[in-house]
Amino acid sequence: MMQQTELKRWLDRKVLQYNHPDFIAQDPVSIPHLFSEKQDIEIAGLFAAVFAWGNRTTIIRKGLDLMQRMDMQPYQFCLQHDERKIKKLLSFKHRTFQADDLLYFIFFLHHHYQKHDSLETAFFPRTGMNIEEGLNYFRTYFFSYEHLRRTEKHIAAPVQHSACKRLNMYLRWMIRKDKNKVDFGIWKSVSPSALICPLDLHVSRIARSLHLLKRKQDDWQAAVELTENLKRFDKKDPVKYDFALFGMGVEGAYL
Repeated sequence: MMQQTELKRWLDRKVLQYNHPDFIAQDPVSIPHLFSEKQDIEIAGLFAAVFAWGNRTTIIRKGLDLMQRMDMQPYQFCLQHDERKIKKLLSFKHRTFQADDLLYFIFFLHHHYQKHDSLETAFFPRTGMNIEEGLNYFRTYFFSYEHLRRTEKHIAAPVQHSACKRLNMYLRWMIRKDKNKVDFGIWKSVSPSALICPLDLHVSRIARSLHLLKRKQDDWQAAVELTENLKRFDKKDPVKYDFALFGMGVEGAYL
């Protein structure tokens, strides 16, 4: 077992390896990177994160497909779509995410952006909210309109004991920022130090092999436990180590 100082140096090297612009093209974060306007980035990022389970090549392909159906203007599409434009969405499907789910997302985004200029307030409507509070609020707010029950499986929340991997990844994209420009850092109401590490099978396997995670279930408590341990290495930016853990996991590293 590595000593803490040795482990930090090793993880820091791995962060430098994976937190790099070359990483973007092969990751779902490439979808919001197609855009420069804040609202386009937010919307493209949300869909890319929601689609992010399964094969990454497929996730990216389906994310690009959806953006093209929105005429590569997701913000304007959500605000000003008409029946003709909506028809282009009706054949869209990604795994269990179907056209009815997509139409509800568009409906929600339309209503939100009529009153707000950013999705940040959909997660953090008040100052001082933490990530757990923000994710729980978002799910309640997101489903505050009439919707199909099965659409609910696409938006997780800590109150359900979910690790919320996809939405934690989305929040990392929106909140965290550094010189490598993989993450966008366009939301300012929450500090990167408050983020929770996205926890999927790749990350949890590597984290347990490094004794950074003891909990057996991949749930919200496990995500918090891992993040607290990562704060030993960098309390201001603990989720930068997501790059190291995920990168090693995808490459099949065993320690």
